[in-house]
Amino acid sequence: MARTQLPRVAVVTDSTAHIPGPVAEAAGVTVVPVHVISGDRTYREDVDIDGPTVARLLRSGQSMSTSRPAPAEFAETYERLAHEGYAAVVSIHLSGSLSGTLEGAQLAARAAPIPVRVVDTRTVAMAAGFGVLDAAAAAAAGADVDTCVRAAETTAQQSRLFFCLDTLEFLQKGGRIGTASRYLGQALRIKPLLQIADGRVEALEKVRTSNRALRRLAEVAIDSASDWPRVRVAVHELDAVDAAGTVVGYLRQSGSPEPMMCGLGAVLGVHTGPGLVAVAVAPEAPGLDAGEVAPGSAAP
Repeated sequence: MARTQLPRVAVVTDSTAHIPGPVAEAAGVTVVPVHVISGDRTYREDVDIDGPTVARLLRSGQSMSTSRPAPAEFAETYERLAHEGYAAVVSIHLSGSLSGTLEGAQLAARAAPIPVRVVDTRTVAMAAGFGVLDAAAAAAAGADVDTCVRAAETTAQQSRLFFCLDTLEFLQKGGRIGTASRYLGQALRIKPLLQIADGRVEALEKVRTSNRALRRLAEVAIDSASDWPRVRVAVHELDAVDAAGTVVGYLRQSGSPEPMMCGLGAVLGVHTGPGLVAVAVAPEAPGLDAGEVAPGSAAP
């Protein structure tokens, strides 16, 4: 009797994963844009607006906010993928504690014409993006939907995201400041190092000078990955090219693998403000066991 071919699995994420466009395209990842609102206009991230534009507008005093994609946008994406012949979707998103994007995906998944598994990474940016890429790699190898979900969840749970900001003003305005609120009132005297922990912004430590903050940013990222045999690294920046270059230099001195350079996008930029540098680290994805891939299965 012929073996039944495993379902062809599509991988979807949102634009806050900040996977560089060519990388996402090569991996076969579908990206749904999150929205930026400025005045009476709504913009789609990476389609109508980018991070540098947001940085410029924020520096000029423009008030901006963000909103999740409507469930209908996810529904349209899932329907299109079903029409293309996929049998299931793994939809992987930023922390549900930071955005309603996850909820929008969940609402759309209930009425999708094919099974959709929605994954809360409990993180954001490339700390989530590495999990997306691992799920896509599993799907391309012919893995079933459970294996793709497990790949995304395993990597996202281990990934770490650390960052430093010029100011806490924008995190405070957006209501996403978390335990970093303890540093309010000190921002002119210290440089706060922050992290995403269990889906939320958390204080890590405070440093007295900008250069020391950049060095510590590299140090804590590498230290957090010390138990992994192999590590992947991404550096994000928003209107902070020189500072990001300094962090990359410290990472190289530590023996880190060459980092993937990723600009911070418009949506996260609204909440962090210009001047951000972040480092995401994740372990190298393990290979698939033979039993997790069907013999002769086709990649999506």
